[in-house]
Amino acid sequence: MALRICVGQYYATDSPIHRLDPRTKAACALALMLATFFVRAPLGLAVLAACVIALLAAARVPAGEVLSSVRGVLWVLLVLAVFNLLLVRDGSALLAAGPIMITTGGAWSAVLYPVRVFAAIVVGALLLLTTTPTELGDAFDAACSPLTRLGLPGHELAMVFSLMLRFIPTLANDASAIMDAQVARGGEVARGSLGRRLRAIGSVLVALMASSMRHADDLARALDARCYESGATRSRWHPLRFGARDAVAFATTAGMVALLVAL
Repeated sequence: MALRICVGQYYATDSPIHRLDPRTKAACALALMLATFFVRAPLGLAVLAACVIALLAAARVPAGEVLSSVRGVLWVLLVLAVFNLLLVRDGSALLAAGPIMITTGGAWSAVLYPVRVFAAIVVGALLLLTTTPTELGDAFDAACSPLTRLGLPGHELAMVFSLMLRFIPTLANDASAIMDAQVARGGEVARGSLGRRLRAIGSVLVALMASSMRHADDLARALDARCYESGATRSRWHPLRFGARDAVAFATTAGMVALLVAL
């Protein structure tokens, strides 16, 4: 039983997006994700779709890989579309059957809001697929550097963020192995009565918690063996540097965001 977790999974290829500084990618992705919520008109929605398609082409990540990584939210977006279609009563009526009424405003809302959320999720998925967990940790460390100057544990927060990204796929694999073991012992989660399923899920959670504690203990021993000291000044093997391509990326993103907000 395989669990598909895209967080922390990097798609290795050579593309203009992959070669960008991780701080640039994170800032541009955040700006685009926020700009999607300014889209309200059909022309703006078309421009947003064109921007996302252009990002997919520039990243050189197969569309199937991106869709596979975000397929878990498609059902949520479908439910969101149905709710908007049935509950929004603005505009003129398109269909009326008893208590059910579909209006032009409801039909437009059923398209607008799911597409906006889907575009933001795809941009976030591209950030994760084109940036390694180490690079994401470095970008988060740079974002937390002002906290370090104020005497707060900015680097430690960045390290926790990086470790979280690294351990999500590990814990997903552990959960998959635990559920396979439960199936072999006749405790399958997806079958039986509700009480039996809850007991099976409880057994999986207990075993997963024990596995997480074991990983945490191993990590603590590894940090101790490497003489890790909180608050110490550290350098990077690959220092982060802004280049000409990062300036182009910032300018392009600024143009996209300005156009989406203006429309």
